[in-house]
Amino acid sequence: MKSLFLLLLLSLFTTMLWAQKAKLFNKKDLTGWTIHGTEKWYVEDGHLICESGPDKQYGYLSTNKKYKNFIMELKFKQEANGNSGVFIRSGIEGTKISGWQVEVAPANQHTGGIYESYGREWLIKPKPEDEKYLKQGEWNKLKIKAVGDEVTTWLNGHQMVYLKDEKIGKGEGFIALQIHSGGGIKVRWKDFKIKELE
Repeated sequence: MKSLFLLLLLSLFTTMLWAQKAKLFNKKDLTGWTIHGTEKWYVEDGHLICESGPDKQYGYLSTNKKYKNFIMELKFKQEANGNSGVFIRSGIEGTKISGWQVEVAPANQHTGGIYESYGREWLIKPKPEDEKYLKQGEWNKLKIKAVGDEVTTWLNGHQMVYLKDEKIGKGEGFIALQIHSGGGIKVRWKDFKIKELE
């Protein structure tokens, strides 16, 4: 009985913790977000969807608010080619983005790794044996924790990478979803949660 009570208490605490989260996505439209580029971003069945447009170029959907230190969770499902990503502490001019991308990509292409756009490129990739945690064509849970100069990512409950980097620590900016160039890409997103930290 005591263990059941503790379990219920923990569940309540977790619910209260996430209840303090900022509302990123209302499941109805793109309020609170800005589209960059000509690729398609829309809402369907309560899911946020990115899809290649006729120009087949890079596209981004950024939060209007900036986030520095936070824990973020979301779910994604790759339909067709799933080459995408989640940018943190980022800025943009046109469709040229600056910041750090937590990779979302097809099998064995380093989902959960961290890439610096227009800079040092790959900063850290998951271990080869950890690539198996991506469930291609199914819903995947991605968690990102960014505090100071430390970034940790998890995929489906498994830690993918941990990085300590001075340049990231100085970074400021929004969170953004990416659609890669080349065409043929479609990714669904849902269950966004974010908790800002000190």
